[in-house]
Amino acid sequence: MPAKKDKGLVEGTIIWFEYFEQNKAFFSPLFSSNGTITFRNRFLDFVIEEIEEKVDLRNGKNKGISEEVFFRFLGMENVRVMELYTLDATPESTDSIAEQVSILLERNL
Repeated sequence: MPAKKDKGLVEGTIIWFEYFEQNKAFFSPLFSSNGTITFRNRFLDFVIEEIEEKVDLRNGKNKGISEEVFFRFLGMENVRVMELYTLDATPESTDSIAEQVSILLERNL
């Protein structure tokens, strides 16, 4: 089995959503408690690191866009969708939402 970092964007996104699905009881309070900001910021840092491994802003359609803006934008959107999903604020299945997030990421990469 390839290492997680060697998996494609779709596979990696599905892994994230499946992990959060399996651990909803743990993550739900983190998104809805006083510690939300701390957890969200740490999770955002993790998501940004994961995206940075897969993106080269020196070439392609995102050439010239500020790294800070680009990675924060994509990272924050990912974190927010995961938050809504974890708090059952969306009726989407794990596979459906992971696939849709992957498609949106690929469109922007």
